[in-house]
Amino acid sequence: MILGMSVPTFTTFHVILSLVGIGAGLVVLIGMFASKKLEAWTALFLGTTVLTSVTGYFFPRDQILPSHIVGAVSLVVLAVALYALYARHLAARWRWIYVVSAVASLYLNVFVLVVQAFAKLEPLKALAPTQAEPPFVIAQGVVLLLYIALGILAVKKFHPRAGT
Repeated sequence: MILGMSVPTFTTFHVILSLVGIGAGLVVLIGMFASKKLEAWTALFLGTTVLTSVTGYFFPRDQILPSHIVGAVSLVVLAVALYALYARHLAARWRWIYVVSAVASLYLNVFVLVVQAFAKLEPLKALAPTQAEPPFVIAQGVVLLLYIALGILAVKKFHPRAGT
């Protein structure tokens, strides 16, 4: 039992949080391209992404796994995004710092999604059973390059005015 839920139920809850975070993050990213803050979507994205990282630590494990390290990095990056947005109000350099940290946290969630897809979906697992094979490495490389490009574009485009 985890937080009063069976492990499968808690896993489903964790996955739903992650997928909602990714979906909301994509909406926020698209909003950045139009220079819109989309405050409700942003709060949903940041909140569910924080919860995704935090709930990842509740799974029973007897050692530190790569997922714990990704979760820790994600929480640090999210703390920066939250500070830039809510404490510094995107003033001056905090605008681009927010964009970079928000896009990086979305990327980390998608990175884990790709890891889980290759671990759980049989057709992908057959292509890269140890996740060291070229299909996995190529998929992660493409995702990384895509998010770098999207992040650069978002930094260039995101200049919100009050109320947007």
